[in-house]
Amino acid sequence: MILAGFAVGAHQGYVYIRGEYHMSIARVKRAIEQARAHGLLGKGIFGTPFSFDLEIREGAGAYICGEETALIESIEGKRGEPRNKPPFPPSVGLWGKPTIVNNVETLANVPQILRKGAEWYKGIGTAKSPGTKVFTMVGNINNPGLIEVPMGITLREIIYDIGHGIPNGKGFKLAQLGGTTGGILTSEHLDLPLSVESLREIGAGMGSGALLVVDDSQCVVGLVKNFVEFFVHESCGICTLCREGNGRLLEILDRLTSGHGTARDLELMEELANTMTKGAFCGLGQAAPIPIIGCLRYFREEFEQHLEKKCKTGRCTFEAADTAAA
Repeated sequence: MILAGFAVGAHQGYVYIRGEYHMSIARVKRAIEQARAHGLLGKGIFGTPFSFDLEIREGAGAYICGEETALIESIEGKRGEPRNKPPFPPSVGLWGKPTIVNNVETLANVPQILRKGAEWYKGIGTAKSPGTKVFTMVGNINNPGLIEVPMGITLREIIYDIGHGIPNGKGFKLAQLGGTTGGILTSEHLDLPLSVESLREIGAGMGSGALLVVDDSQCVVGLVKNFVEFFVHESCGICTLCREGNGRLLEILDRLTSGHGTARDLELMEELANTMTKGAFCGLGQAAPIPIIGCLRYFREEFEQHLEKKCKTGRCTFEAADTAAA
């Protein structure tokens, strides 16, 4: 961040960390104190005209604050809501001043690139997606955790070589890459190089690098319902398409998992999801339906089976439907 500040002529930086992440806050606070003690922060750094300082701002945990303008609003002490764009943050950002917002992972690459050169960095990964990527492996995987791997690695290498496969001898069903709004990858994508360009071709992306691995005992319809429940809770509410759209999607999924779904529900869910991607106010609302669209594309048969009160995994019992029928 110091180097980024020097490059753009900024004199103040903020590290935004979720308030519940006490260990992260303590460690970053200690790092800032050490940087000040060594003259890397403050006025006239190393006797130069350049001054720069850092400050931690704790977030209240709202998912929407991953959107850059909502994050800026939160730092300013306001409710985390996206701003109208334009103007964009590089023109009018924090406190009305030009602002750049970067992921920590991006900034962490800067010192190594300056030290070793751009050619060194481009020698890692693929021609169009150089460098490394940090993934967080969670879900049905034997060896979960954080990994840093070259861009272009395959999903198979991550799950089976690094993650040691799927527990209890179960089969791989799908992976969601990029957090709760991420795209869906199936067994046909196990040998796809994970790069920006290859993922874009299938309508997916890396996002935050969160990698959820799902085994074949999980119900896709129930999984998608969990995602939508999250978005209903995390929507900031200012956008009708996101606020009401996610609510209606959850109602449809409730009907499907309880045995009350209809063919029209599937049509409406698909129409609504596609409309949200085009018309929601911010990136969160636009990305929230991506898992639904992906699961309908690759697992439509499972959704259609739920119309007949059948769940191939047995996780949806349809007791509510049976009781209503009785």
